[in-house]
Amino acid sequence: MVPGNPQGSVEGNGQEAFHEPVMVKEVLGVLEGARNGTILDGTLGGGGHTEAMLSDWPRCRVVGVDRDPEAIKTARRRLEPFADRLRILNMRFDRAMDDAQIRKEGLDAALLDLGVSSWQLDSDQRGFAFRKALLLDMRMDPDGTTAADLLNQTSESELVRVLKDYGEVPRAHRLAREIVRRRETRPFESSDHLVAALARVLGRNPQPRDMARVFQALRIEVNQELSALSAALPKIKDALHGGGVLAVISYHSLEDRIVKTAFREWSLDCSCPPGLPVCVCDREAEGAPVFGKPRRPSSAETEGNPRARSALLRAWRKAA
Repeated sequence: MVPGNPQGSVEGNGQEAFHEPVMVKEVLGVLEGARNGTILDGTLGGGGHTEAMLSDWPRCRVVGVDRDPEAIKTARRRLEPFADRLRILNMRFDRAMDDAQIRKEGLDAALLDLGVSSWQLDSDQRGFAFRKALLLDMRMDPDGTTAADLLNQTSESELVRVLKDYGEVPRAHRLAREIVRRRETRPFESSDHLVAALARVLGRNPQPRDMARVFQALRIEVNQELSALSAALPKIKDALHGGGVLAVISYHSLEDRIVKTAFREWSLDCSCPPGLPVCVCDREAEGAPVFGKPRRPSSAETEGNPRARSALLRAWRKAA
């Protein structure tokens, strides 16, 4: 696995100008069966996918979820014409299944478009990018530990784990040691400090690919992205009505591996050890993937929006 730059719902630069959301036609095709039902958009962002669903399907209802208050404000303005069919929750998507209405009524479909939105990446105030002199924040919501806190307070061994597990940083041990050494005299505050530490370890100016690995690792840890995904998938699966579809767009193999594994496990109809003459587990498959291989954006989409190039769409349908 080679991580790319942080990706996400690619919805423009700034809070009012948006491009088309990633793979909108493919998403609508996969979720078509819920056109008259209730759909969870667990990563609302600027509201692009939700706008497409509410526009194309006048009888559907959407529960939009996002942990970023700025995204919520933007989505409310954009989706105001559909307010009577939209409910917005400001929280992490793994906690949305605790919502009383969702628990009572269930879902007909769900969408997760993972990663970071373009307007988050492009905002100097959010600190997601490695442009010069940006504060090391990287939080998707205003609470919790920043990337600077992580670099200044985390043990060397834990930094190694984060860099290796979430970014496959080639010299993770050396970089963690350099971070600890530098913070003893000056705390990490900006992207410049982190890039300088990486340059010292590499013995050259870091390339964008080098920096992307490190920034991705820190962003995932700061926002607990993978643990939130692992927790959310089974909860969403349980909330789906029979025949409901869960669609997930991922942008790097760490996310995709979690989704692929979950869909495979839910689709197994036998968990007995190999070699048993007959099945004794009485397990039944909970559903099946909608298609065998993940779908990718069209060449036309990636030409117009290079940040969409790493997107992978997987979908799973719950048994009726």
